[in-house]
Amino acid sequence: MSANGYLQLAFYIVALLALAKPLGAYMARVYGDEPALLKRLGAPFERLIYRLCGVDSSKEMGWIQ
Repeated sequence: MSANGYLQLAFYIVALLALAKPLGAYMARVYGDEPALLKRLGAPFERLIYRLCGVDSSKEMGWIQ
């Protein structure tokens, strides 16, 4: 493996280690149904996509739908 390959591998490992704690905390909030910043920021886009697709978010969907 070349020096560039080792550098890319090192960068990848550092990026994974740096993002593990914040991503884990965010996932814990989302799965615990607690308020999260990205959930509030992404809600308008989610509603827009639901509206464009004709999905009613207040109704539950079975496996056939």
